[in-house]
Amino acid sequence: MSEHLPQAVVALDVGGTAVKSLVVDRDGVLHRASTPTRASDGPEQSFAVVLQAVEAALAAVPPTHTAVGVGLAVPGTVDENRGVCVHSENLGWTDLPVRDLVAARTGLPVGFGHDVRAGGLAEWRLGAGRGAEDLAYLSVGTGIAAALVLGGRPVVAGGYVGEVGHGGTTDGDPCACGGRGCPETFASAAAIGRRYTRLTGTPVDGARGVLDRTLQGDRTAELVWAEAVDGLGVLVSDIVRVTGASRVVVGGGLVHAGDALLDPLREHVRRRLTVHRLPEIVPAVLGGTAGAWGSVLLGWRAAGRGDAATVERYAELHRARVTS
Repeated sequence: MSEHLPQAVVALDVGGTAVKSLVVDRDGVLHRASTPTRASDGPEQSFAVVLQAVEAALAAVPPTHTAVGVGLAVPGTVDENRGVCVHSENLGWTDLPVRDLVAARTGLPVGFGHDVRAGGLAEWRLGAGRGAEDLAYLSVGTGIAAALVLGGRPVVAGGYVGEVGHGGTTDGDPCACGGRGCPETFASAAAIGRRYTRLTGTPVDGARGVLDRTLQGDRTAELVWAEAVDGLGVLVSDIVRVTGASRVVVGGGLVHAGDALLDPLREHVRRRLTVHRLPEIVPAVLGGTAGAWGSVLLGWRAAGRGDAATVERYAELHRARVTS
C-alpha cells in the first residue's frame, strides 16, 4: 500500500528562462531536471510548461516512494496566503491562482511562494542563515530582492515585502518598474555590465567581465564596480536599520565575486551604521539551488510533514557539499 512507502515531495523553482525541478525524500535528492521557459510564449503557454514540469517530476518519483506534496516558487509579486501570483513580468501572469490550479491538477497539497523568499527560507533553515533569529537574505542577480526572517519567523506581508531593488530617485537611469535610479539600474549583476558598456562602448560578459577589468586596473571598470558596491552598501545599511537583522546573507549571481564584493560591502556598511549593531555579512551557500530547496521545504510543510529531523538531514547534506 502507498501509505506504507517512503514519502517524497516534488519541488519546482520557476524562473523566466527555466523551471528547476527536484524530487526528494527525507534523505536527499532522488531526481533533478530543468525545463526551458519563455515568457514570450504568453501566460497560458508558460503556465502550461510549469504544469508539464510538475507532472514530469511526479512521474519521476520512484515506484518505491509515494508523493505527498508539491512545492512551487515563482518570481514576481506573490501572495502566499492566497496562493496567487499577483503579477509576474517574467512569466506574463496576473492574478493567477497557482496553488489551487496545481492542487487541482495533481490532487496533492501545494506549498506556494516567492522565489527569493523561498531562497531565503532555504538559506535560513539549511544554509548560511542557520541559527539566526533576525536575518536578511539579499539576492543580487539579474534583479535585486530581499527576504526577511524576524524573531525566528519569515516575513511575508501580503507578498510585498522585499522589493528593495526598486524605489530610487528622480535622477538616474530608467528602470523596468517605471521609476528612475532604482538600485537594480546600477547595482544588479546585469546593470553593472550594461553601465560599463554604455560608458566605454565595449561589450563585456556582465558583472564578471567588469570585475575582471577592475583587476587589470581599468579605471572605468573600477568606477562602475565601486558605484554598485556603494549602492548595495546603502541598501544593506537601510535594511539593517529598519529590521535590526543580525545577519545578512548575500546570494544571487553577484556573490560569485567573493571577497571583491563582500569586503568592500562590509566596510561600506561599517561606515554607515555608526550607532547600530553591525550585522554579519556572509555569502549564501546554496547557490542556484536555493529557490528549489525552499520549494522543498514548502512542499513538506504543505503536506504536514516538515519535521525538524528532515530539515537537519538536509542541512547536513549541504554542509557536507560545501566542505567537500
